[in-house]
This record gives sequence, structure tokens and C-alpha cells, in this order.
Amino acid sequence: MGLYTLFALAVSLSFDTFAVSLSCGIIKSRISFMQSVRIALVMGIFQGGLPVAGYFIGSIVSGYLEVVDHWIAFALLAFMGGKMIVEGLRADPDCEPRDITRLKVLMAMALGTSIDAFAIGVSLAFLSTGIWTSALVIGGITFMASMIAIRIGKSAGRKFGPRIEIAGGIILILIGIKIVIEHTLL
Repeated sequence: MGLYTLFALAVSLSFDTFAVSLSCGIIKSRISFMQSVRIALVMGIFQGGLPVAGYFIGSIVSGYLEVVDHWIAFALLAFMGGKMIVEGLRADPDCEPRDITRLKVLMAMALGTSIDAFAIGVSLAFLSTGIWTSALVIGGITFMASMIAIRIGKSAGRKFGPRIEIAGGIILILIGIKIVIEHTLL
């Protein structure tokens, strides 16, 4: 696989992560640089790590997971989005929204947005592509996209206040729906 193709693949894989990171910035408008790095790092590790897992596990598990991977992603994102909406509706406008920087929350969001990267890893195994280079490029681009999205969201979050958590929850659910539609209709 050529460098341009790998770059395009990495950018396309980072779109869902970009949207989730954008909502993280919106929800937590007072997010610190180190918290942003933590979010982006977790997103990048999952997005870069799952192709490696797919590459090595490959055909053993892919047939079984392929049938339900989109439903797993949807369930994770819908659950997180639903919780955010409920908390946004209950929230006191003067209190800080849910802590999206907790590792448990981050890992659920990262897994939900990067399950498709596992399938890409299986494909890369059949193409005899250097998986380590691919993983580094995919993870690096995802990290940068996440950092940019958090910054953009942070600016928007200041304008709209803590109730914006509802919008962040809706975004997560919509990403889950998009994943299901992509896997079932396309």
C-alpha cells in the first residue's frame, strides 16, 4: 500500500473519532491541554491498535465479529450518548457536565469508534502491508484529528454552556446509527 493510500485510509478512519472528540470539547469546555492529550491518546491507541489486532487475529475471528461488530459499536455509542442526554437534561446549568476524561468512558468511546479499524487490519493482512507503519500512521492521524476537534469543540462549548452535553450525546448516537447503516445497507 502506498503512502497516499495509507494516509487516505487513516484520515477516513479518524472521521468518527473527530466527531466524538468534537463533542468531548463541547461538553467539557474547560478541558485542559493534558486532558485533551489523554483523550486523543486513547483514541489514537485504539484506532492504531485495533488494525494490529485485526492483522494478527485475522481470519480466525473476523467471520464471527463481522456479523455483529457494527451492533457492538452502536450499543457502546448509544449507551454513552443516552447517558449524556439524560445527564444533560437533569443537569444544573451551573454545574460541570459528566467527566468524559475518565478512562472507562474514554475506552468505551474509543472502542465504539474504532471497531471498523479491526476489519481494516484483517484486510491489511491480505494485502501484505507493513502493519506497524500502518498502525503508527493511523494512530498518529487520529491523535491529531482528535486534538483539533477537541479545540474546536472547546470554543463552541464556551458559547453554549453545560446543556450542550445533550448535543454531544446525540452526536454519539448518530455516529452509532451511521455505523449500523454503513454495515447493513452499504
